[in-house]
Amino acid sequence: MMWRYVIFAGLLKKISSPTVIKRMKVTEHISQAKDTLISFEILPPLKGKSIESIYDHLDPMMEFKPAFVNVTYHRSEHMFKKRMDGSFEKVEIRKRPGTVGICAAIMNHYNVDAVPHLICGGFTKEETENALIDLAFLGVDNVLVLRGDAPKNETYFEPEPNGHRYAIDLLHQVQHMNNGIYLEEDLQNGVKTKFCIGVAGYPEKHFESPNLNSDLQILKAKVDAGAEYVVTQMFFDNQKYFEYVKLCREMGINVPIIPGLKPLTTKKQLSVIPRSFQVDIPTEFSNEIMKCKTDKEVEQLGTEWLIQQSKELKAFGVPVLHYYTLGKPLVIRKVMEAIV
Repeated sequence: MMWRYVIFAGLLKKISSPTVIKRMKVTEHISQAKDTLISFEILPPLKGKSIESIYDHLDPMMEFKPAFVNVTYHRSEHMFKKRMDGSFEKVEIRKRPGTVGICAAIMNHYNVDAVPHLICGGFTKEETENALIDLAFLGVDNVLVLRGDAPKNETYFEPEPNGHRYAIDLLHQVQHMNNGIYLEEDLQNGVKTKFCIGVAGYPEKHFESPNLNSDLQILKAKVDAGAEYVVTQMFFDNQKYFEYVKLCREMGINVPIIPGLKPLTTKKQLSVIPRSFQVDIPTEFSNEIMKCKTDKEVEQLGTEWLIQQSKELKAFGVPVLHYYTLGKPLVIRKVMEAIV
């Protein structure tokens, strides 16, 4: 260890450098854990806001020592702006910044591992490679690879020119870099990166898959291609997760399957969540929500439901409880207080 020396009150005092936290892969966190771990997922702030908005969001939850923090990525949007001559110009607007700087800030500020999301939509292969190089330089060794959604107001996903159409294609690019293979064919002796790659899983199937078995075959292909863990889409019925894990194991998908959890906090979400994410709300839960007179009552009910979900999943032995905290850190804090 390096040492610094200072003179104070005539005495020589030896002061050590700040403690350096060893960075770990998600799979290392899981393999070394003695109990179910906790992780959080956050949104980048809107453009124009500072990193303090991220700290303000995370601060209420960080005492519960998450193993890692995921940072989502939202693709750019297209808008039509009116020109002086009355015609319209299609312009690209990115409302939130990228994940690279945010992940570096989180790791530096909290000494916790950060997991950036990488998406196909809106990026060329070259842009993806450059982002991966930056992440490797910063010591970010975990990524979650996703196809991403179609742009708003567009029905179908279309890749960028020279971009990836499917998440497995993006996964292959990350794996190539882990093997020292870069896009530039003449590049020799490229440094091998060491990314731990996660992918998404859908207990109620991806909305574009014809059936769950077809969806599981796609997941199996990702795992065979090098995915080391799975994070699921949100669900509100634990039985769907239990059955999903069973089917995955029967198909030979043996990597950790991390349940993704989200609090339901407003009555409006009863229709928004099923429509936006294609997940079911259990009848018992929805019936109780409909009895609520205010969203404050809904939030309390949603918090209690999430606490019971979490306790049952923890008893089942899940590797990690992964919370989509988006805008509700105090709700997640209440859940943490009840289960840890």
